[in-house]
Amino acid sequence: MKNLLLIILSLILSLILFIILISCSSEEKVIKNEIDFWHFWSEPSQKKALQEIINKFQNETGIKIKTTELSWNDGKTKLFTAFNSGIGPDVLELGSDWVSQFSSSGVLSEIPDSLVKMDSYLDFAKAPSFWNNKIYALPWLVDTRMLFVNTDLFSESTDSWEEILDILINKNIYSNKKSGIYLIGQNGPDANRLYKKIISFIWSAGGGISDFDSEENIYALEMYKKLADQGIVEKQRNLDELFLKGKLGMTISGGWLVSKLQNSNVNYQIKEMPELNGQRGVSFAGGEYLAINNSSEKKELALKFIKFLTKGGNSLSFCKLINDAGFPSDKEYYNNSFFEQNLAKKKFSIQLESAQMTPVNKHWFEIQDILELATERVLYDKMSAEEALTKAKESTNLLINR
Repeated sequence: MKNLLLIILSLILSLILFIILISCSSEEKVIKNEIDFWHFWSEPSQKKALQEIINKFQNETGIKIKTTELSWNDGKTKLFTAFNSGIGPDVLELGSDWVSQFSSSGVLSEIPDSLVKMDSYLDFAKAPSFWNNKIYALPWLVDTRMLFVNTDLFSESTDSWEEILDILINKNIYSNKKSGIYLIGQNGPDANRLYKKIISFIWSAGGGISDFDSEENIYALEMYKKLADQGIVEKQRNLDELFLKGKLGMTISGGWLVSKLQNSNVNYQIKEMPELNGQRGVSFAGGEYLAINNSSEKKELALKFIKFLTKGGNSLSFCKLINDAGFPSDKEYYNNSFFEQNLAKKKFSIQLESAQMTPVNKHWFEIQDILELATERVLYDKMSAEEALTKAKESTNLLINR
């Protein structure tokens, strides 16, 4: 009897151990087939649209995607903190102007060129993917900025910023700003946004970042200031809100404003960036890129995921669901008939023909801060455009030679 009890007890313990092993094995399998993905599509409609695309990937592959939403205000800081702590995600989304600093610091995994088809992406979108001739991120989406004009407040037809300035000066003689209505809104201090506006003026004037205190750059910053003096200086979000309320004549904004205007009574037009200094207006081109954490233990699965998201048909599906997602970086789908039939999208695609991405430079984060500081100093009469840009050049030289 005693031996029988021992046998039964042994069988029970063996069964318990077997169940534990099976359970652990199952949990390990789930973990091995799960990817952490950090992205910036944090609004409810955006998360829903992205999840639709992710669900398709999960159903096709059996790989689970765990998502974490970031904001553009503090997302960069959270990513740096995560990488420094060794807890970064497997896959991360980066803005086009962020990629070089991450890839140059060694935290991103190199993507073998034999495993991807870079020729399938738009030519102007490829540069941020590379560092030292190696691929560290894949282009996902591209977009740009345009001039939004309230035709009830500003009905005149113009082609250049110089013409706009003359009209603003004449109209403001009779305007009453106490009513809370402004003819133009210019971005003021607004981290990661202000530089996108002033750099458009710099490019349009024929200038660039390589020579901060050039005559073209000075002219561009002076024009930005003169226009700001005729209206209001605010953050992008507040300028968009004023435009939606019909209290702003014109402002530079993106596709997200088109979506919001669908539910407003504002009569408006979307126009290409005006000429400046006798040259065609150039806008800021931004892009979303997908990269893999160099410390990830699931690089193979991660690559499969980012190749799926950047595949033209899948990125097109996302763009159809979210207006401010812009356009697929896959050149076969960039000019899809969907965009031809959408008047606003068509205009944005034309503006992209005259748009640029920021230089691929590992110091770009610091350079954009220097450019924004120079602009703020001029906007608030702390320095002239020449003084501010000379100071910016000195700061940039110290940064590069550091």
